[in-house]
Amino acid sequence: MFQPLPMPKNTKTTAEHADALLEVTRPASPAAKSMSRKKSAPAAGSPADAPAAPAASAALATLPVPAASAAVAQPAPGLLAAQRLDQSAHALLSRAAMGLSPISLTLAWADWSMHLAASPGRQSTLGQLALELAAASLQQQPGTPPRRETDDRFRDPAWEQWPFNAFKSQYKAACAWWEQAVQVDGVARHHAQLVNFFTRQWLDSVSPSNWAATNPLVRQAARDSGGQSLLQGLQLLGQDVAQQAAQGAQGEEAAAALQPLPYRVGIDVGVTPGKVVYRNRLIELIRYEPTTATVHPEPVLVVPSCIMKYYILDLSPQNSMVRYLVGQGHTVYIVSWRNPDEPDRDLGMRDYLHSGVMDAMAAVGRLSGARRIHAAGYCLGGTFLAIVAAALAGLKAGDAQPHRRHSDTAADLPELASVTLLTTLTDFSEPGQLGVFIDDDQLRTLREEMARTGFLSGKQMAGSFQFLGSRDLIWARNVRRYLLGKQDQPNDLMSWNADVTRLPERMHSEYLQSLYLNNALAAGRYRVGDAAVALSDIHAPMFVVGTSRDHVAPWKSVYKIHLLTDTDTTFVLASGGHNAGVVSEPGHARRSYQLTRRTRGQGYVTPEDYAAGAPVHEGSWWEAWSAWLVDHSSARVPAPPIPADAALCDAPGEYVHVRYAD
Repeated sequence: MFQPLPMPKNTKTTAEHADALLEVTRPASPAAKSMSRKKSAPAAGSPADAPAAPAASAALATLPVPAASAAVAQPAPGLLAAQRLDQSAHALLSRAAMGLSPISLTLAWADWSMHLAASPGRQSTLGQLALELAAASLQQQPGTPPRRETDDRFRDPAWEQWPFNAFKSQYKAACAWWEQAVQVDGVARHHAQLVNFFTRQWLDSVSPSNWAATNPLVRQAARDSGGQSLLQGLQLLGQDVAQQAAQGAQGEEAAAALQPLPYRVGIDVGVTPGKVVYRNRLIELIRYEPTTATVHPEPVLVVPSCIMKYYILDLSPQNSMVRYLVGQGHTVYIVSWRNPDEPDRDLGMRDYLHSGVMDAMAAVGRLSGARRIHAAGYCLGGTFLAIVAAALAGLKAGDAQPHRRHSDTAADLPELASVTLLTTLTDFSEPGQLGVFIDDDQLRTLREEMARTGFLSGKQMAGSFQFLGSRDLIWARNVRRYLLGKQDQPNDLMSWNADVTRLPERMHSEYLQSLYLNNALAAGRYRVGDAAVALSDIHAPMFVVGTSRDHVAPWKSVYKIHLLTDTDTTFVLASGGHNAGVVSEPGHARRSYQLTRRTRGQGYVTPEDYAAGAPVHEGSWWEAWSAWLVDHSSARVPAPPIPADAALCDAPGEYVHVRYAD
């Protein structure tokens, strides 16, 4: 499909710089080696496949590989046929349940309903509550003084007019009742979470704001336009249905159906000048051109999440974090992850830690000559960085404690001058709403689906995140688009959000099993080489950012880094969500943050006490972060240019352009 990309002359693997990490043999599936697979067709103009990175003699190892990925003996033909029949049945049931495990959902509802049926006292309490709420909603008559509205769906004054105020109050009464009804003693924690989540999904779907007959704004728009708003909405619905049908095609048809992004990468977004200075099978490493005469000698390596395109941190010039850091006198490198295809199904966590973070660190140290670097990780990239930072710190501790040593010291890797974690989970015991998708049966269903394709598709990931924020991302958009007839007004963040990525089968299975399901990192059971990783080994100063409305990495879970480390830690709670709270450039309206510092050995402060007592600062937390980096950097030196022989191509590189229609 593509011509191979030549590897640069200066390419070296981390093995040449990290002999300290033992090689752990990981058998590849015989079927994976022997099967001839057909790649999904990418969009025209996608870059060439990069050659595989040279084999490493030192490698990172995660927990034991899940059985779905490990090499196993082939079953007897009859058993194999039975397994395939089971998998086909599971796939049909999963599709009927929107990609979820119907068994897991059924068990949750059965657990809740049986406990409720066996609790007459709870039933009586709920019955009394229903009567009280019904009476209160019926008292909503014309002329009733409006209350202060906190729900964005009902903020418009038109909702205070009868009968729409009655629709609203009755709906809110139903929501209040169900909020109590799902809370029944004895229900398993995960089952209660599932019931609560899907009850809220159902309630969001039946909101009076979603229906033309009960939404005063839709009715008014139809009257004012003579029905044209509804007609335009119907036309938009038809366009979207046709587009989704086209994207359901396979092969070359899928590539042709892939819609161009509203903001073009390298033209409208991702335009900060720089060069790709390193490439392997998994990453491109971009270094940005200095814009100041002097820079701090410690470069900043940024590791975004591999479930997103890196340029969320280099959007338009006015809200580019990369451009801002460069302008503050920092030499910035960033990792651009390759969007995997079916032949990459056996890439695992070890590959992402080794060929991703470790190789990037080695390349930064080699190309810059710096012995100390700042490293920042975003979301899953931050989890990768935390694991590597702990592993390297453990190696250093092994010099004084021989029983902990992996091997010789990693003398040729640059030292971490600081570690920054942006909306990053290191303790997965309370992952927020994402937890509804994670249990043994859900993972089995997911593994069976990925076994067919070799990856988790970008469409599946995007659907999961839409599900988490369905009120805003699905229902509010449907009302605006299909009932009010308004075209979406794209912005750079929305365009980036549509540029979805895949995850390899093996890596995704290992990641969910070891971190989300078993919480191995926080429990000290996650192994790198021959030793368990302990985040408490990290002694580099840390700057940790959580966001107040994060559904992916809840800030109170991010805050648990204080329980896992004992180093100088500055914690920021920024306004906004998982993405918008990070893309928070100076001058952005209605942005604020709280910030405190905990020195090594200082007592623990609960997240509730932090939120109540930490001072609030108006503006962008980027400014506080840049000042913190300066405090942990050496005096400025003349800005070195990018060596001509290190440049492989211009930023944003080639991997970022790989897109798939699934």
